[in-house]
Amino acid sequence: MNPAYSRVRSGVLYEEAKQYFPGGVNSPVRAFRSVTGPPVFIKKGNGSRLWDEDDNEYIDFCASWGPLILGHNNAAILERVMEAAANGLSFGAPTQWGNHLGKLLLDNNRYIEKMRFVSSGTEAVMSAIRLARGATGRSKVIKFEGCYHGHLDSLLVKAGSGLVTFGVSTSAGIPEAFAKETLVLPLNDRGLLEKTLAEQGHDVACIIIEPVPANNGLLLQDRAFLEFLRLKCTEYGALLIFDEVISGFRVGFEGAAGHYGIQPDILTYGKIIGGGMPVGAYGASHELMRNIAPDGPVYQAGTLSANPVAMAAGLAALEQLLVPGFYEALERKTQYFVQAVQNHCNAKGYEVSIPQIASIFWIAFSRERIITADQIDPKSMEKFKVLHLELLKRGIYFGPSGYEVGFVSAAHSEADLEVAAEKVNEAMDVVFD
Repeated sequence: MNPAYSRVRSGVLYEEAKQYFPGGVNSPVRAFRSVTGPPVFIKKGNGSRLWDEDDNEYIDFCASWGPLILGHNNAAILERVMEAAANGLSFGAPTQWGNHLGKLLLDNNRYIEKMRFVSSGTEAVMSAIRLARGATGRSKVIKFEGCYHGHLDSLLVKAGSGLVTFGVSTSAGIPEAFAKETLVLPLNDRGLLEKTLAEQGHDVACIIIEPVPANNGLLLQDRAFLEFLRLKCTEYGALLIFDEVISGFRVGFEGAAGHYGIQPDILTYGKIIGGGMPVGAYGASHELMRNIAPDGPVYQAGTLSANPVAMAAGLAALEQLLVPGFYEALERKTQYFVQAVQNHCNAKGYEVSIPQIASIFWIAFSRERIITADQIDPKSMEKFKVLHLELLKRGIYFGPSGYEVGFVSAAHSEADLEVAAEKVNEAMDVVFD
């Protein structure tokens, strides 16, 4: 532990930021409201490391909330970004970079035949929902408690991510009429889903789910439940949407669809496909995508869609993910780190479990397998609050919410993970002291 650990400079910057931005931040969870101290203001990142404005160094497991599967400041991405940026940052017109990235994605993904780039995961989901409604002529959407699909009005109902951090399940400013078009069900409740579809299936345009729910803890579902959703969507003529903004290109190049071997009707992506730049995408079959303007009546547009710099960054990132053995090596590293912490907690008798899939993990203060949002004890977040501060003092950076998952990147060395596991174990001893 660093006895001289300080966030004085971050604190000064935060007080200044509060004059400019609501809560002093541009995304709510960054405000550190559920943990201790002022937000950490980051100065730079390289490889597996971050440095803040007080010159504290951290081994990073937040990875910008998931996109940085190759770590910070990846040399190949940086080179490609500079090549693209040298010719201009934005044109609002097609460029070859979009073609290159689109071809690479479609050539290596059996689950989509045509796609459209947008500028964020939220925008991708919004567009996918509109496509589902336009293609089916129906209005209602089924989503699941604890799954977060961005901040669009119709889906910010009993969601996860930053909303859970602040102890609320919806947002002001959403008309009741919008919310009524969204049917919210608990995860893994087949009976209630059957009943809902029997009563309202004629008006259900789509069922949307994070196939790897990772915004409200890591609520890993059984393959059988996802297969059940596929079956019921087919039976009732609704479209199945997999929101793979987090799981896409993280649990494998074909995401959760490939991991589970399930064909959704529409997929949404973000994060990793931008190589650290703002990006999103949605894709489906040729038939469904023919509904999108200018080919069809479902309108969607964006000035910065397929921005050349973002496309170049994404291309450089995904080319590296296609190297044989990339995902296998990353999963082995993640399993090593998770098991080193779990073994310590088991030996000490701590009430901790660490669910993990591929390079995603989550620290749960429970021995129970947690697969639904209501199984998470809000009081356990007090333990995470202590853990988070103790980790910062020891040079380990996790996202500032106990509901958020962590990520291992290709930039984490075995030595990084060994040191990090040792520091996490030290911090656990403080939590349970």
